[in-house]
Amino acid sequence: MISVNNLSVQFTGTELFKNVTFNIADHDRVGLVGLNGAGKSTLLKILCGWQEPESGTLVMAAGQTVGYLPQEMVPDAIGTVLEETLTAFSALDDLEREQERLTTEIADRTDYESAEYTRLLERHNELTEHLALLGGGRRQEQAEKVLLGLGFKHSDFDRPVAVFSGGWQMRVELAKLLLRHPDFLLLDEPTNHLDIVSIQWLENYLSSYSGAVVLVSHDRTFLDNITKRTIEITAGRIYDYKCPYSEYVVQMQERRASQMAQLSAQQRQVAQIEAFIERFRYKATKAKQVQSRVKMLERMEEIKVDEVSTESIHFQFPPAPHSGKIVVEAQHLGKAYGDNQVFDGVDFLLTAGKKVAFVGRNGEGKSTMAKIIVGDINDYTGTFRLGAGVQLGYYAQNQAAMLNLEKTVFETIDDIAQGDIRPKIRNILGSFLFGDDDIDKKVKVLSGGEKARLALAKLLLTPSNLLILDEPTNHLDMNSKDILKNALLQYTGTLIVVSHDRDFLSGLTDELYEFRDGAVHEFKGDIMEFLDQAKDLNDLKDSKDPKDLKAPTASKQAYEQSKERERERRKLQNVVKQKEQEIEALEAEIAAKEEILATGEAQSPDFYKEYQSLKDQLDQKMSEWEEAVIAAEQ
Repeated sequence: MISVNNLSVQFTGTELFKNVTFNIADHDRVGLVGLNGAGKSTLLKILCGWQEPESGTLVMAAGQTVGYLPQEMVPDAIGTVLEETLTAFSALDDLEREQERLTTEIADRTDYESAEYTRLLERHNELTEHLALLGGGRRQEQAEKVLLGLGFKHSDFDRPVAVFSGGWQMRVELAKLLLRHPDFLLLDEPTNHLDIVSIQWLENYLSSYSGAVVLVSHDRTFLDNITKRTIEITAGRIYDYKCPYSEYVVQMQERRASQMAQLSAQQRQVAQIEAFIERFRYKATKAKQVQSRVKMLERMEEIKVDEVSTESIHFQFPPAPHSGKIVVEAQHLGKAYGDNQVFDGVDFLLTAGKKVAFVGRNGEGKSTMAKIIVGDINDYTGTFRLGAGVQLGYYAQNQAAMLNLEKTVFETIDDIAQGDIRPKIRNILGSFLFGDDDIDKKVKVLSGGEKARLALAKLLLTPSNLLILDEPTNHLDMNSKDILKNALLQYTGTLIVVSHDRDFLSGLTDELYEFRDGAVHEFKGDIMEFLDQAKDLNDLKDSKDPKDLKAPTASKQAYEQSKERERERRKLQNVVKQKEQEIEALEAEIAAKEEILATGEAQSPDFYKEYQSLKDQLDQKMSEWEEAVIAAEQ
């Protein structure tokens, strides 16, 4: 167990944690959540010993180990993929030598009843169990199994780690961490560099992991499928929920609603007490009661409502210009990098208004296909063409890295803004959370999330009818992902999205293309239906009795829940639109009557009654509209 007691940490004058206390049990599955900057990554660094708290203690049982995967790191591997992965077992050599020494010492001793002899036996048993858990003589088999699960191919094993991208090098680091099998596994955004297939493999691996797992992630589905407990960090405090993320969201909203109700009740009570004191302050017969109420106010502990961030990006894509019916057409399309044939013989037809997803393992050609469509890659085989009137909008996977680091936030947008949009640059940047203090910052000092938001802001400035987004949710928090998804649902053009985020894709696209084994396979349906079918096929291969495959899978249940949320969201948005129309009608009637009043002519009593009735109705409709907006946002 890890025991955290009265932990306090400050960062640039802000109190990240104040007297925080909690425990992590040996087999816990914990999700750490909170606003950006709340201290999630800092807490992980403290738990693994990378950072010391300013006060408080962290206690862990002797001999227990902690493994930590940060969000970003610079691996310094010099060997091949397999060689570097096998270094995870370097600690095994020490353990095996200790086991051999203990075996010899136990054989030589004759003090069978002594406490020392018992201690040696217990340590020998511990080592035997630990070595068996880590694979012992099956090191290469274990390493290859994990590497394959994380998306590497057999042909990758003998390639130098240094030739791989940073994301693939992070997979090697994750593989090493999993193979070390620490008692406490701390993972900070582990899905950032993984594709859907690898994420599912990691979910299955972690579900049967014998130690404790603590996660920071913006992937709802990943959190729900792994965690059983959610620790929220907010305003220097923590709240501990014994449930996965989705259940936590409901309970958190209920808790804050309860806090608001308690605060309102307390404020009413304070007002009543203050009114009593003021009324009878100077009456001698009430002096005792007045003094009693004064002391009551002094003793009363103010109820605090947890801080809730009201900041969120706010935008919608401009109307899509008209295009021809056929937007993208490819015949026998192929692309190779040297001897590596990424895909070949692909026939692909995309019509106007379609919303499709590209899915599959990394390296199978999803981003390559996107680059062919936007014209960044021209050395392909086969034929490819864009339809008439197609105007492209493109968000590349490394879009944030493609920004000019030496330009300011304002200059980045000002360079591409044209015509009537130029006076609105500050408003556009404000809707993406760039305030007056931010617009003169250079891009190089922005965080990953800020760069992603700036890249999205650039995308809005040129109307498009074919929008291609390659991993747009990287570096976005859950709230920003939801807003982007809602904007895409209302986008009137054609959409191609490459993403590994199942929750983001769910309900967004109705068709997908799977890139696998050099081919592209079309699937009519939602991502959850696709994953459900793929799982059933895998189960069918492994099952002797296909009749056993009747129970609904978790992905199917998640899909049904997603569809229900989407129906409810659309219903609430319709209510908002209806209220807005009713408000517009009432405002028009009121304006007409105010024009008559402005003439100064006397009107009948019925006229003034109707005028007041309209104003009352408007107030009521405004309240109903506010309630509907809040419900839709939630």
